[in-house]
Amino acid sequence: MDNPSVHPLIDRHTHLEGALDPAWVRRESDRRGLGVPASLEELWSGQAVPFAGFIEAFLFGAALLDSRAAVREATLAVARRTQAAGGLGFDLWTSPHFLVVHRGQIQLDAFWRGLEEGLSEIRTWGLHACVVLDAVNHFGPKHGQAVLDLALPELPAFVKGFSTGGLEGCPFRDWAPVFDRARAAGLRIAAHAGENGPGSNVRDAVIEGGVSRIVHGIRADEATLDLLAERGIPVDVCPSSNRSLASDVVPHPLPRMLLAGVRCALGTDDPGVIPCDMGTEVEAVRDMGLDDIALARLRQNGAEDAWCLAD
Repeated sequence: MDNPSVHPLIDRHTHLEGALDPAWVRRESDRRGLGVPASLEELWSGQAVPFAGFIEAFLFGAALLDSRAAVREATLAVARRTQAAGGLGFDLWTSPHFLVVHRGQIQLDAFWRGLEEGLSEIRTWGLHACVVLDAVNHFGPKHGQAVLDLALPELPAFVKGFSTGGLEGCPFRDWAPVFDRARAAGLRIAAHAGENGPGSNVRDAVIEGGVSRIVHGIRADEATLDLLAERGIPVDVCPSSNRSLASDVVPHPLPRMLLAGVRCALGTDDPGVIPCDMGTEVEAVRDMGLDDIALARLRQNGAEDAWCLAD
C-alpha cells in the first residue's frame, strides 16, 4: 500500500463564489458604497445563521465577481488560503451560468480569462487546480442543459467536471440526461447530495444519476455507505460547513463513513463565508476523535481522487 504521508494535501471541494478573501470583500464593498450584510458579518464572526442568511451572504460576495480582475483575484484568494494551510492544490467549483446569464454581471469570455490568469499564476507557485461547473439542482435539468449550452462550445481545458449544487429539490433521475451529456463531453460528474436533502439522495445520485463523486453525503444511511464503499465513490466532506449548514446532523458521521470504507476526503466548501481552511478542517477531524491514521487516509484519498491531479 502507498504511504499516505507522501500524498499532497488537496482541498477537494471549494466554491469560487464562496471563497473570497474577507478583506477584499470589505475593500470592494467600501469602494462601491455597499454595506456588508449582517448575515455575512455574523458568519465571519463564527455565529450560526439560518440557511437563508447563508444564501444572502454567499450571493453578496458572488455579486462582486463582475470583472476579469475580480475573478482572477477570487482564484488567487483560494490559492493563498490553500497554500497557507500547506495544501498543494484544489478542485474549484464555480457557477458561470449564474454569473453570466442569470445575473448578467460579467461576459463569459471575461470570466474564463479571469480564471485562466489566476490559474496560470498559481501554477508558478507549484499549485495544482481544476474547475468544476456547478449547476443549481433546484433550478432543474433545463437549467443544467443551459449551463452546458453556455460552457461547452469553447470549454477551457482547465474545466474537468460538472456538478449539481444548491437545494436538493429535483430528483437525480431527472438530471441523468444532463449528466450523460456532460460525460460525453469529457467531464467528470459529481453531485451535492445528502447535505440539505435526505440521505436517499446520495443513493439516487449514484444509481439513477450515475455520478462518480458525492459532495457531503452526510445523511447517508449504512446501506448507502456500503454502496459508496463497494463502488469506490469518492465523497468530499466539509466539517466546518456541515457544522454551520447541517447542524442537525450530530455527531458528524465522518468517523462512521471511514469505518464503512468510504473514500472520504476533506474540503473547505465556502471558506470566505464560513471561515475555515484545510488546517481548521484537520483540527475538526481530530475533535471527532479520529487519529493520525485516519487523517493520513483522508489525505491519501484527497490526492488519489482529486480531479486537479488527474491526467
